[in-house]
Amino acid sequence: MAENIFNGVNVDALVQTIEAVKKDPQIGEFKFRVRNTWQDGTLNRATVKGFYGAKEEHPDRAGRLEYDIDEPPVLMGNDRGPNPVEYLLVGLSGCVTTSLVAHAAARGIKLNSVASELEGDIDLRGFMDIDPNVPVGYKEIRITFAIDADATRDQIEELAEFAKNHSPVAGTIMNATPVTVKVKKA
Repeated sequence: MAENIFNGVNVDALVQTIEAVKKDPQIGEFKFRVRNTWQDGTLNRATVKGFYGAKEEHPDRAGRLEYDIDEPPVLMGNDRGPNPVEYLLVGLSGCVTTSLVAHAAARGIKLNSVASELEGDIDLRGFMDIDPNVPVGYKEIRITFAIDADATRDQIEELAEFAKNHSPVAGTIMNATPVTVKVKKA
């Protein structure tokens, strides 16, 4: 039997996964992990290796995935990689796009192209502890999609909003997920 591939998504496998999670919610519980090591100055290297999901450990993901994280010179770095808040935008862009593509496929909406631009506003006075009234982090993030699809403008706009509201990264940002810190001996 031929696979039902739509927008590059295996819709049959997507529906099977949804049904499996409905029957056994533990299948949908995942833990993703990143290890970060300071290199020098403002340079860090993050390594993504394994994760837990679908009730089992997945120890290796096509080898080691490494990401250099740095700051631009104006923020005391050497531009050897995107800075952390740029990586947040990268993660958000990928997650919202993936959500949009998967939900379009599930709805039978053919996508011809999807591109997005993200922009966020940060006031460094919060990070630098200069003004306690200035929040640390983004004050606002704007996503602008350019979507060519075999759908009406209303359907495309509803799909983009739905994707934002069902993106785990957008949900993490919008719902102020708690972050805990502990220190262990090096």
